[in-house]
Formats: sequence, C-alpha cells, structure tokens
Amino acid sequence: MHRTAEPGAAARERVAPGDEELITPAGLGVARAALRRAGLAPGMRFLDVAGGTGALAIPAANLGAEVLAVDVSLATIERLNLRARTEGLPNLIGRVMDGQRLALEDAAFDVTGSLFGVMMIPDLPSRLREMARVTRPGGRVVVVAFGAPSRVGFFALTVAAMRASIPGFTGPAMDPPPLPLQSCEPDRVRLELTAAGLRDVSVGTVTEALEFGSARQLWRCFVHSNPVGAAVAARFADAEVALVERTLEDMLRERSGGDGPAALTQEIHIGVGSR
Repeated sequence: MHRTAEPGAAARERVAPGDEELITPAGLGVARAALRRAGLAPGMRFLDVAGGTGALAIPAANLGAEVLAVDVSLATIERLNLRARTEGLPNLIGRVMDGQRLALEDAAFDVTGSLFGVMMIPDLPSRLREMARVTRPGGRVVVVAFGAPSRVGFFALTVAAMRASIPGFTGPAMDPPPLPLQSCEPDRVRLELTAAGLRDVSVGTVTEALEFGSARQLWRCFVHSNPVGAAVAARFADAEVALVERTLEDMLRERSGGDGPAALTQEIHIGVGSR
C-alpha cells in the first residue's frame, strides 16, 4: 500500500512538544558519539534527516558544521529554528521536507545522518537511498537506531506495566517490531546501509542510561516522544492510564531501591558507511 508523507507529518506534529522536552536533551550524548564516528568536522556540510527538534543537528552545529535539518513536521521545524536562533547557531537551518523524497541535489553534503529518524518510516530502504544520494563520494552516512525492544528500558518497562495493569492487554505487535524498533539488530542496520550503496559499513552498539524520577515522567516519555507510544496509549481510558502509572511507580521504586530516580538503560546501534 502506498503511504504519503501526510500521516507521518500529522503524527510528528503531535509529538513535537515531547520531542523537544524529552528526546532532544536525552539524545545529545549518543548524538555526539555518532558524529565522532562519522568524522564530522568544522566547516563540513551536514544533513540531519527526520531531525526532530535537534538532538543530532544541535551538536553538529556546535561542532562548527554547516547544518541543514529536515523533518516533515512544520511544528517541529519551527521549534528547531527558534532554538537555533536562541542558542546563537546561525549555521543551523531547519526546513520542512519529506525524507523519502529529499528536494536536494546529489552529492551536496559531506555527512548525512539520522538519529532515531529513519526508523519512523515504513520504507526504510527508500530513506537510506535518499540519504546516500545527497552525500558526496567519500562522504559518510550515519544512522542511530534502538536495539531490541527488551533492551530499550523505557519501552520495555512501560509495556510490562501495561500488561500487569490492563486485563487482556498483550502489548504492541513485535513480529515485525514497531517502526521505531525495526532496525533493532546490528546485522539489520549493516544490511540496510550496504543495500543503500554504502561501503565500509560498521555498526557499533552503545548503552545509554536515562533517569526517571516518577511514573508520570516515564509515561510522558513513552507517549509523547514517538508516534507508536502515542498510538498505544490512545487505546486506554484515563482510569486505565492511572492504573498503569501506579504500577510504573512501584516498578521504578523497586529499580531505584526506593531512593532517588531509577536509571533505565537503552541499547542503541550506531551505523556508519561511506558513499
């Protein structure tokens, strides 16, 4: 079935506030690691595809690269451009654009990247081919993807709380995994980058820890940071959400030993290939 950009744009609009508040700050560390692996340097031209509110674009701009960040969501791009102005980053520009059909010339960028973005579109190969197309020969493409669902802490714990709290709830379908987790194995990341025409592909795995001080914070991360979480949560009435949050509170308290925030780890893959 053919899918247009519009459903994706609408979903991205809904999660833009959560993306800016929760995901961009949390993703800065792994973003810097990805940019180091891609060899981004001052003065290079960098394209961030499905960039959200800047978790990858902002560190790239702070490195001194000339950054273009694209996303299908106007609200997301407006937030990113405002942040670029506020933080004094004239080398960062956001534009509304469909990542499957980039309105950009061939070989226009030294490095092209996507942080948890390429996984949000059903046609992953099309997105990666476009990223490769706009990267110059000898340039690099870098993608950051979540690991297996059971090893993505905020996702796994929230789903476990839903199953424990809501009779009959079995969780989102995992075969195939939801779109944000479609590249959950290193071999899949390597295969997709190679199929896009990239060479010398390498995939590294890192573990990132996020701290959650309350069930409400964790629930908001799950719901507002990505369209899949929002779609799952929309199935529940307010009373059911309250039950899930109470269960999550108990789970977080157990994880933290009852003292302070609980650290949940996320397995993350960083794939890099040369054009």
